[in-house]
Amino acid sequence: MATKYRIKRVYEPAAKADGKRVLVDRVWPRGISKDAAALTDWVKDAAPSTGLRKWFGHRPERFAEFRKRYVAELKGNAAVDELRTLGGTVTLLYGAKDKEHNQAVVLRDVLER
Repeated sequence: MATKYRIKRVYEPAAKADGKRVLVDRVWPRGISKDAAALTDWVKDAAPSTGLRKWFGHRPERFAEFRKRYVAELKGNAAVDELRTLGGTVTLLYGAKDKEHNQAVVLRDVLER
């Protein structure tokens, strides 16, 4: 069975269709309990480096450059291989408010290649 990657804010309720729920943020999202997050796993090493995350600052005008830098960080990253081995449906969870400009969007694209 081919792996299907989805993305979703960690603050949205868990659903059966999520399959494996994997948090891909380096820091725990504010205001949500571990029970409410209903995680299968937390793969911190799949997240952007602290320096890149802080530089990006969730500023949409920096997203194209963020994407390039983050993709470079993901090359040879063992966490990417770990995510590829999960199989089935994998929902990549993130805490950012912007649903279009966040690391999970980039990570999903890399995993689907």
